[in-house]
Amino acid sequence: MTAPTRREWWRDAVVYQVYVRSFADADGDGVGDLPGITSRLPHLRDLGVDAVWLTPFYTSPQHDHGYDVADYRDVDPRFGTLADADALVARARELDLKVIVDLVPNHTSNEHVWFQQALAAEPGSPERARYLFRTGRDGGESPPNNWMSVFGGHAWTRVEGSDQWYLHLFDSTQPDLDWTNPEVGDMFEEVLRFWLDRGVDGFRVDVAHGLIKAEGLRDQVVTPAEQERRDLAEAGGLDEDGSMIDPPDLADEPMWDQPGVHEVYRRWNAVLAEYPGHRMAVAEAWARTPDAVAAYVRPDELNQAFNFAWLLSPWEAASFAEVVTTTLTAVEAVGGAPTWVLSNHDVNRHVTRYGGGAQGLARARAATLVSLALPGSAYLYQGEELGLEEVDVAPEHRQDPSWFRTGKVGRDGCRVPIPWSGQEPPFGFGPGTEQPWIPQPADWAGLTVEAQDDDPASTLTFYRAALAARRELVHDLPTTATATAVGDVLVVRRGGLTAVLNCGAEPAALAEVLGVGADAVPEAVVGTAPVTDGLLPGDAAVWLREV
Repeated sequence: MTAPTRREWWRDAVVYQVYVRSFADADGDGVGDLPGITSRLPHLRDLGVDAVWLTPFYTSPQHDHGYDVADYRDVDPRFGTLADADALVARARELDLKVIVDLVPNHTSNEHVWFQQALAAEPGSPERARYLFRTGRDGGESPPNNWMSVFGGHAWTRVEGSDQWYLHLFDSTQPDLDWTNPEVGDMFEEVLRFWLDRGVDGFRVDVAHGLIKAEGLRDQVVTPAEQERRDLAEAGGLDEDGSMIDPPDLADEPMWDQPGVHEVYRRWNAVLAEYPGHRMAVAEAWARTPDAVAAYVRPDELNQAFNFAWLLSPWEAASFAEVVTTTLTAVEAVGGAPTWVLSNHDVNRHVTRYGGGAQGLARARAATLVSLALPGSAYLYQGEELGLEEVDVAPEHRQDPSWFRTGKVGRDGCRVPIPWSGQEPPFGFGPGTEQPWIPQPADWAGLTVEAQDDDPASTLTFYRAALAARRELVHDLPTTATATAVGDVLVVRRGGLTAVLNCGAEPAALAEVLGVGADAVPEAVVGTAPVTDGLLPGDAAVWLREV
């Protein structure tokens, strides 16, 4: 008789994202590094997570803080050496932590040897065929099409002294690869194997939806209304609330989520299957519908995709219920496992998004508790276990390339190095006494790991308790759940566990919400606020267990 197959670890893992530059600094230069991360891995074990995801630490000129890779098979000296990477993986294994590394396949750095060869070669050469070089319009004076960069401005840069332009959907230092060229696919298979052979457990795939572009690189269709808003954004116009206008998301997207991208991941799936231990890959795929996202996690493709609909949901029970229902329906249809994420290195921290201050923190804890009750994996972002908010980084300290291209506040505010100990910056981030690469607020002393460690009311204590409850209760529950909104209250039922989230301002009677008698309300296991006389306070959540 065949032995039963062990359930894949990633299907219900809690994964902690480490932004390498901002987690821990071992050498005192103000920038986080691999030895610093290794030294702090016990914090993650004690927190109760299952895996750590590391943002890029490869050789890079750091124009986009590692997402512009010059060598995919080496470590940037700022962060350490290959020996340091091996030591990190080995220490994680000792602590029973999986390791996921970032993979950046849509583009390379302009300092990658391939791109340098392309610039030195002639138009039409094999070297240029690895990227998307095209002849400009108007005799080479204008870009080949009307595509715009995610970071602002045109998505094309002209090769000096030439009528040729190259595509970069992000910064001009990040030229897009041409994934229709077999050399590109072969190179990335080698990269996958390089890191799998070194023992990593998986990959987070950057811009997973962007590798294949529409054939012919046709113009993007822009409606008059979309063009008007795009022009306003380019001119620095203000919205009705006084905020700067962002470029609109256009309905026509010839550069994103093209059908051919799935062939890439079928090849990767076969590579991962060759290695033991359920190696995995999770997609950063900004697709328009739950079904489109689920297409990336079909059985022969990637294993997971980030659920950005959960992150983008407003603070409304009905909206949360809709996201849960549509997500679970979509992934169930392909046999996939959902993910739940509230913050990462590209978005404002969810404490701030939910209002900031005490209210934002209460809501953030409550949303986290619901995330941990849902089927699938939860992805946490470093510092959220400390209740960190978005930081208003002074202009002179901003380093996000989108800031330099548009003049708009970018992602620096969620990337400020996290505080570990002490009463003043750098709060134990490194052995030095100077501020780190992005300065920390002076009032973070009460938010350090040291300050929160033994405080029963701290956010850190809450996260540890919630993750402990998850380990005890959730893994044996069904992989399906239902979510309904009862007024301002979200009710998630998953087997014998019920998670209740009160999005309203007034206390909610649990018996009324659940439709049971007051003496039939299940036992409260863990919550973000006390349940008194059967009332769940506003902006709070609780887990109830049938006994």
